[in-house]
Amino acid sequence: QVVESGGGLVQPGGSLRLSCSASALTLDYYAVGWFRQAPGKEREGVGCINRQGGGTRYPDNDTGRFTLSRDNADNTVYLQMNSLQPEDTAVYYCAVGKHWVRMCAFGATEYEYWGQGTQVTVSS
Repeated sequence: QVVESGGGLVQPGGSLRLSCSASALTLDYYAVGWFRQAPGKEREGVGCINRQGGGTRYPDNDTGRFTLSRDNADNTVYLQMNSLQPEDTAVYYCAVGKHWVRMCAFGATEYEYWGQGTQVTVSS
């Protein structure tokens, strides 16, 4: 089971850190991606991290405000989000890659397990 946490209401310019944890999976063995879906919009990737100490990858339109990291001791992948804007409002999902995926990407078919999502609302 994949579980996201850390969402909530934040003012524009604020920060949030989302967490992704998994029972029965050692996340370091998998690529992990973060996605978001705003009302009326398609789901989009916001960042992913390769398995076993690999690097991170961000979409071409990345603004440098989001950063992924791992804490293997806690079996958690984090999404640090800074300088949040109203257009960042969405449900954010964590996804765990299929076992054969080494280098992460943003195609949904590369991911095996998805969390239920956590709501992030940016509003004054």
